[in-house]
Amino acid sequence: MLSTITSGAVYGIRSCMIQVEVDVSPGLPCFQMVGLPGSAVREARERVKVALKNVGVKIPPMCINVNLSPADLPKSGTMFDLPVAVGIMTALSLIPKEAIEDTLLLGELGLSGELKPVRGVLPILQESVKQGIKRCILPTENVWEGRLVEAIESVGAAGLNEAIAYLMGKDVSEDKKSRETTAVFDTATLQSCKDDRLDFADINGQEGIKRAAEVAAAGFHHLLMIGPPGSGKTMLARRIPTILPPLSREESLEVSAIYSISGLLQQTHSLTTIRPYQSPHHTITGQALAGSGRIPTPGIISLAHRGVLFLDELTEFKRETLDILRQPLEDKQIQIARSSGTYVYPADFILVGALNPCPCGYYPDRNKCCCTSNEIRRYLGKISGPILDRMDICVEAQIMDFQDIAVPREAERSAVIRERVIAAREVQKVRFAGTKLCFNGEMGAGEVEKYCRLGEKERKFMEKVYQNLQLSARGYHKILKVARTIADLAGSEQIREIHLSEAVCYRQINQKYRFG
Repeated sequence: MLSTITSGAVYGIRSCMIQVEVDVSPGLPCFQMVGLPGSAVREARERVKVALKNVGVKIPPMCINVNLSPADLPKSGTMFDLPVAVGIMTALSLIPKEAIEDTLLLGELGLSGELKPVRGVLPILQESVKQGIKRCILPTENVWEGRLVEAIESVGAAGLNEAIAYLMGKDVSEDKKSRETTAVFDTATLQSCKDDRLDFADINGQEGIKRAAEVAAAGFHHLLMIGPPGSGKTMLARRIPTILPPLSREESLEVSAIYSISGLLQQTHSLTTIRPYQSPHHTITGQALAGSGRIPTPGIISLAHRGVLFLDELTEFKRETLDILRQPLEDKQIQIARSSGTYVYPADFILVGALNPCPCGYYPDRNKCCCTSNEIRRYLGKISGPILDRMDICVEAQIMDFQDIAVPREAERSAVIRERVIAAREVQKVRFAGTKLCFNGEMGAGEVEKYCRLGEKERKFMEKVYQNLQLSARGYHKILKVARTIADLAGSEQIREIHLSEAVCYRQINQKYRFG
């Protein structure tokens, strides 16, 4: 007898419904699985047989064939254990076919019949709603994740017996308990995303880089900080997410789906409501940065989606590793090609880099720096031009004065800065309505000409700047984009000379360190 169970799999950020077809027929006893199963999927045969035995289901000596359709897509993971087990019982007429209609099943089976959590539940359920699925049965530890998708009924089961009981229409008291707990928990996770542990008020002095961080957050500009060790670059970078606007529910679900695929959502058992912040060590490999595996899992740049990717000690990263960022910074997504297909993950983040100006860290202070010109040039030359080209704002962190460290001062809190950032982003939202753009930092040459028009006085100012600094067209457009954000923060509809002057300051550091 033939039965068909609906399950799902994740390919990149895209999900696909998988039909688990099970046929049990007379013949030489065997258990075969086809449809490009990976090693973990093939091992389901042993887990399912033992789990069914231990919950009291005897499999007769017959030929069992399992097909995972569509058969041309590779299958990996352990989420097919439950649908295969239920498919066998349905094919043996132990469960009526009507009980599995419009039902999605996901879960890994232990040998005792217990259900263990799996990855990627959230994006699979989002896709199943589009396919008309009405309910799903999940491991108890995944049910809170399923309930984030309100259009589908999610049922938690601690083991195979509970899943079977629910399909047979029996009342499962444990499910009611988990439903009540999850409902309260889900409401709590959608509250404020504020993280009180980090705040801009913790930073004394360094008003210049704090202002640059505010401009970067408001216009989605990439930021580069240069300065000696101990000047507060890392401390400031860790606080940039606290001045970004809260994640909307749509953004939160989008980020949570990425973390669900990575298996990181199970560690927190909560919807991701705080802007992501990723700070990989400079020894990171290109595969870990972009995503790796036969069916790639999200890399660091995808885990930073909608948040901040901070690269400390930028010159210590391998050049080929940094160059992986070039395409994601332009396209806001990363494509990973494997023999099994091409997988796409979102990668829309603010890139923040920090580096020392020379190997010893103290250039241009010749009282401390003993590096030669060639050593400095070689050190800074480790960063490729295309990466530097994408840095809209370059700012220098100075050695802190004793007064900044020893004398307590009341600094501006992140909440106050965040209000200004939100107001500036609302202006950009209105400006770019009906276009694909969202932020000033995303404008191309054509959009700069349209949205960054200058008055006669401002045009003459920029003409002098262009000649004196020997700017390229690229540098000129960067200044205008940053000036547009500065004007938005000031509530000015027109770009004024004062806004241009501040934007120019963020380019002069390139001239000082000969970046280009």
